[in-house]
Amino acid sequence: MGRRLALAGRQALPHIGSMLRLTPILLAILYALVMWRFSAWRLARDLDQRSAPLVDPALRPVLARLAEAAGVARVTVHLYETPAVNGLAAPDGRIFITRGFYAKFRDGTVSAEEIASVIAHELGHVALGHARRRMIDFSGQNAIRVVLATVLGRFLPGIGVWLAGMVTALLAARLSRQDEYEADEWAAALLIRAGIGTGPQKSLFARLGALTGADGRGPPAWLTSHPATAERIAAIEAREAAWGVGSGGG
Repeated sequence: MGRRLALAGRQALPHIGSMLRLTPILLAILYALVMWRFSAWRLARDLDQRSAPLVDPALRPVLARLAEAAGVARVTVHLYETPAVNGLAAPDGRIFITRGFYAKFRDGTVSAEEIASVIAHELGHVALGHARRRMIDFSGQNAIRVVLATVLGRFLPGIGVWLAGMVTALLAARLSRQDEYEADEWAAALLIRAGIGTGPQKSLFARLGALTGADGRGPPAWLTSHPATAERIAAIEAREAAWGVGSGGG
């Protein structure tokens, strides 16, 4: 009896060892799920607390044209109270323009059509599923970072965690840049269909650095979440050539 128990114990040891080796991965997956839920809740709460529907008669005509082109009754935009110059799409499908960006419109720096191009871009993120997927990707990337840090830390003590963070950041930036190109293309098609054309979209890109305060002083494009401005404009013009239309519409 004792010999059988000892044999069973020896047979169970490899299985226990395998489970222990999988523990960091399982913990990383659990961490990713928890972070996804927490991040989604925190973002929704922040947007609810710091935003309200944007009502501006000067923007009503371009929003109506976007809605008609998109085949929806209306395009609702929210004003997000932050001085940054940006637009964003929430995982729940809401579109936001920041107070800083809206201020540029109010002082005449940005035209209504250029505002419409940003709204069209954010609508593209929603239509293509980017907004919701980014929350999932963020959690998955955290899980990858934890697993890589655990593995690399064993072989490269001291720099394993740093390398894991760098690899994860590069992966996230690459995925985000692809999303931006896709949303740009979707927006270009909508703007052309609305009769606005891509001229405002490209003119805004050309001035984006000055508007946001970056103006070429940021890190290399391959390290950032957005493609280089010149590359975005070139991609739009390539799509226009393929579609056989110009910046003014169709």
